[in-house]
Amino acid sequence: MSSLKIAVLHNAYGAYSGEEAAVERVVHLLRLRGHDVNVYWRSSAELAQLPLGKIRAFAAGIFAPGSRAAIRHFLDRHAPALVHFHNLFPLISPSVLPIFRETGIPAVMTVHNYRLVCPTGLCMSKRTFRICEESCGGKEYRCILRNCEANMPKSIGYALRNWTARILRLFLDNVAVYMCLTRFQRQCLIREGFPADRIEVVPNMADDSGPMADAGGAGAYVGSVGRISPEKGLHLLLAAARELPDISFRVAGSWDRASRLLDGAPPNLRCLGFVDPESVPGFLRDARFTVLCSTWFEGFPMTVVEAMAAGKAVIASRIGGLPELVEDRVTGLLFEPGNARDLSAKIRYLWDRPDLCRRMGQAGRQKALREYSPDRYYERLMAVYEKAIRLGPPRRAHHPTSGHDAQRLTTEGAK
Repeated sequence: MSSLKIAVLHNAYGAYSGEEAAVERVVHLLRLRGHDVNVYWRSSAELAQLPLGKIRAFAAGIFAPGSRAAIRHFLDRHAPALVHFHNLFPLISPSVLPIFRETGIPAVMTVHNYRLVCPTGLCMSKRTFRICEESCGGKEYRCILRNCEANMPKSIGYALRNWTARILRLFLDNVAVYMCLTRFQRQCLIREGFPADRIEVVPNMADDSGPMADAGGAGAYVGSVGRISPEKGLHLLLAAARELPDISFRVAGSWDRASRLLDGAPPNLRCLGFVDPESVPGFLRDARFTVLCSTWFEGFPMTVVEAMAAGKAVIASRIGGLPELVEDRVTGLLFEPGNARDLSAKIRYLWDRPDLCRRMGQAGRQKALREYSPDRYYERLMAVYEKAIRLGPPRRAHHPTSGHDAQRLTTEGAK
């Protein structure tokens, strides 16, 4: 495809996250390939500086006239051939979406989480930290009744903004193509009434420039990379470490918002705190393999792909889209979600077989280079852009407003 003028929109979260890193990689790749990219970037960190910030965030999630004016001016100024947006909540606001139709600019959306079908975006209750789909299928009010955010004002705000977007068909009527990260995620949208012919699967890309990690031996510990929060299943890793006192565990991730999770950590498990990206390759090099114990569906955890690209086997929960990344007994092992005993057994099995770890790590690296390289990502992305430009903004046609009769999602990955 020849050079395009592309507008990228993203509302960053308060703290830097994998989603921001993914957006930055895409912008960098597009510019590297000769495209003219203009970025409209807001950050939720702004809320702390704004008068009545929380109230303004609540209102903007539903309707934001100031943001609409800013986006219209941005598009008039840059005249893009296509808009590629990521997160719009809360400051950009989904109320800007009709502008794309009005200006005839096709829009592509990268679906990083489950916010199109669940008000919290996680399909998980923050009160219980268990999978919860009660608010899906056009039942946003249950997010309020169940107080899914464990914070009633937030639960009300999240429910109202999802309800408004669904009733006004802001996403259904104004997005040309949805880019899901996994087949599982794609099935989630289809079950909720989103048109299958406008949903493509485009996994995130990994950096393929580094060499395969070589620990100079079997690897000194079981590694885990990522933020320390309840949905990441740290309690399962702690339980496994207690059951396997002869194995060393290392956890690289910030715990400032969840320090209580580390209470009672056994002496063979060490939490390193935040590890800067430049130090992650060294952390992976010295690990025998890595573990992801998530108890929620996950989007597309880059920590898994980065470990695979470094030639490390991965043990992961058999949940959501994770089985699409980690092929059981090929690039790693899968364990039953929430089952600490099964996790312990899989860790022991792999720890005692360093040669198998190496073979799985090699298979994982081959998969990462084949499926998640920047070249492969760019190829898929250009196919989506071509489709979006060919289709243009979606025609106004009857689609189910929500998946009221949708089957409940399973904790198994999409087959």
